Amino acid sequence: MQGVLHKTLIIRLSSVGDVVLSSPLVRVLHGRHPDCEIDFLVKAEYADLVRFNPHVAHVLQFPGGGTLPDLLRLRRAITSSGYDLIVDIHDSIRSRFLSTGTGRVARVNKRKIARTLLVNFKIDVYSRFGGAPDVAARYIETLSRWGVDDDGGGPELFFPGGLRESVERLLAEEHLAPGTTCIGVCPGARHGNKMWPAERFAESAGALAERSRLPVLLFGGADERAMCASIASTIGAARPGVSVLNLAGRLSLLETGCVMDRCSVVLANDTGLMHIAEARGVPVVAVFGPTVREFGFFPRGEHATVIEHPGLPCRPCTHIGLPRCPLGHFRCMTEIAAGTVIADAERRLRA
Repeated sequence: MQGVLHKTLIIRLSSVGDVVLSSPLVRVLHGRHPDCEIDFLVKAEYADLVRFNPHVAHVLQFPGGGTLPDLLRLRRAITSSGYDLIVDIHDSIRSRFLSTGTGRVARVNKRKIARTLLVNFKIDVYSRFGGAPDVAARYIETLSRWGVDDDGGGPELFFPGGLRESVERLLAEEHLAPGTTCIGVCPGARHGNKMWPAERFAESAGALAERSRLPVLLFGGADERAMCASIASTIGAARPGVSVLNLAGRLSLLETGCVMDRCSVVLANDTGLMHIAEARGVPVVAVFGPTVREFGFFPRGEHATVIEHPGLPCRPCTHIGLPRCPLGHFRCMTEIAAGTVIADAERRLRA
């Protein structure tokens, strides 16, 4: 085993889910080396996801639209900071540039060969490349030589003081009474073929809300506001007694996590907001279409369920997502019925 660590930099530039899934690594690294100063390098737009983590000493930010001079500036800062170890859990051209020549570097094993063979040829050789643990575990195994072990716990997301009060004021303005529990829905995704049809989300959320007499909260970014508005309209037309609040584009990432604390269950795609719900300990029912467990993004823990269409010979067709189904039929999503999601979510609500 390697020696004690005193000052370490973790590099994970993006995106939402990956940054959230790095929190178990931060936690167990601090637990094993409690006197180690842990810094974290991330893109500026995701900095709040790690900024308030009590185990992180400093957050280094790569600016949005960053250029080569920004990379050079960061590399000089990293080189002069005297880190015992650089932990590169991004493993991109940028992260390699930033970490090369800075001393000891531990780099994540992404199982790229196994992933490529599974996507392109449907050949599963993960067992030859260290198995297929979830992404949080892959990040942690990067530091196994330093005695850092997985504690089995889920991801975490921390808030600054005062955030909850401001969020509660926003919800009160929308006539959502304090303490009201809700059904959360995250119908968007960065890539089109990772999105379960919006009408299925509307059907599922509407049925759950009507039976449980809970309001529905719709989450997403500004570019998903129109889709969420359409879902709200569909629910309202079919079930006029159900209360729906469209929050897409109105909340920061941390505010989204804070509002999710109100949810008894969250319905989601394979997306970063699913991992935010997971990090807040909210029961999750996630619909996975073109991606599979071997890629490591299934939520960990007993409070989450993944609904998928196993056995399709075309799965997986991608590891990060595509604009549309490459074969045109989209069976991995369209053949998942709303009733399947409703039944699982109802079990979560009863629990």
